[in-house]
Amino acid sequence: MAKVSRAAYRCSECGWQALKWVGRCAECQAWGTVAEVGATSSVRTTAVSPARPAVPIASVDADAAQARSTGVGEFDRVLGGGIVPGAVVLMAGEPGIGKSTLALDVAARAAREGQTVLYVSGEESAAQVKLRAERIGAVADRLYLASETDLATILGQVEQTDPDLLIVDSVQTVASADVEGAPGNVGQVREVASALIQAAKSRGTAAVLIGHVTKDGGIAGPRVLEHLVDVVVAFEGERHSRLRLVRAVKNRFGPTDEVGCFDLGDAGISGLADPSGLFLSSRDRPVPGTCVTVTLEGRRPLVAEVQALVSEAAAGSPRRTTSGLDPARLAMVLAVLGQRGGVPLAKDDCYASTVGGVRLSEPAVDLALALALTSAKADLALPVSTIAVGEVGLSGDLRPVTGAPRRLAEAARIGFTEAVIPLGSLTEGRPPAGMRVHEVGTLSDAVALVLAAAGSTNGAAAARHHAREAPMPR
Repeated sequence: MAKVSRAAYRCSECGWQALKWVGRCAECQAWGTVAEVGATSSVRTTAVSPARPAVPIASVDADAAQARSTGVGEFDRVLGGGIVPGAVVLMAGEPGIGKSTLALDVAARAAREGQTVLYVSGEESAAQVKLRAERIGAVADRLYLASETDLATILGQVEQTDPDLLIVDSVQTVASADVEGAPGNVGQVREVASALIQAAKSRGTAAVLIGHVTKDGGIAGPRVLEHLVDVVVAFEGERHSRLRLVRAVKNRFGPTDEVGCFDLGDAGISGLADPSGLFLSSRDRPVPGTCVTVTLEGRRPLVAEVQALVSEAAAGSPRRTTSGLDPARLAMVLAVLGQRGGVPLAKDDCYASTVGGVRLSEPAVDLALALALTSAKADLALPVSTIAVGEVGLSGDLRPVTGAPRRLAEAARIGFTEAVIPLGSLTEGRPPAGMRVHEVGTLSDAVALVLAAAGSTNGAAAARHHAREAPMPR
């Protein structure tokens, strides 16, 4: 091999390297992050005889790569049926969202199934991990705990324990003595991840690495970390809500459009096989300003409720406030309602939110948001058995959305009997039995349809209320 030494400069944010110093990183566009890291060597590698020659793909035994269930159904759904021996899963999320709780629950369930599990914590002592395990009922005989932050010691623990499942919490707290810098920097994370991945692949040990996120929501450390691992799982949820969503950002062994739903409580975290009821308010009579829709989280349809409140602006510019919805979509829907739908809202304060802390970001929620705003403006309650699904265009037209049959089937299962959808949404399949579907082409037609239904519903409700309040004849 021929080696030529030369100076090297590296970005401390993303790990990009350059031969000379520059003020701005060409990869992440950050200023002042490029610094000299010493000298690197240009190496010319010569060919050697392989220890394991290539074999025909037809003769490869794939039984060793069969996924094994983690014992948590919702987590298995995201992983594609379970975790594959030798696979490395990176689980990332905000602090306190439930990553460690879910990992400890998975570790305990795997240990009860007869697997040897090594849980390495770099943030808590073994006693603290045990207290949390006792609280959530995750104590098992074959679950081993280690509180280590040194990479060499962790690899020694792996050699001694020979686990079937390795969990490292978290990868940003582990450091290698062979790499300069504090734990969590680009060089340390790259070296630690590479060593743990190599150990998992060579031993056939499944590994779960818990990762931190930055203030922007990205995974802390170099981008190469996401390329090295087999599966990247993102933990999502609002702090004030118990609902947690786990979705696969990358998955070499299964789909990336599945979402797992979990309930985080005092007794730990549990999977929700049917979470639709969490996103609906419970009431015995219709209320103005509400409309139910069906959103697709991955391939799973979820019934959710959109609420709106419209009030006259006191002074100045009207307010636009959202919770669980995209503010830009609200502004667009308000503009289309005023120009194309005949519902002027430019001078009113408009508030829109979702129920249960769920975040609705797909365009299919536009129609439900528009009808909720219309109901709030007219002070007429929509029928409680009606759902609305559709994307609103700037010209006032309604565009079909994907998965309409699945959405309608989920709504019918919950008990809804009326649906307002864009024209042409049911080109494939038929509406569920017992559900009446109204296909409309424009937003103005949808507004007229639901206002007519709301008028008759509110008239009947008022008559029933008056009959209950009327005095008994003598």
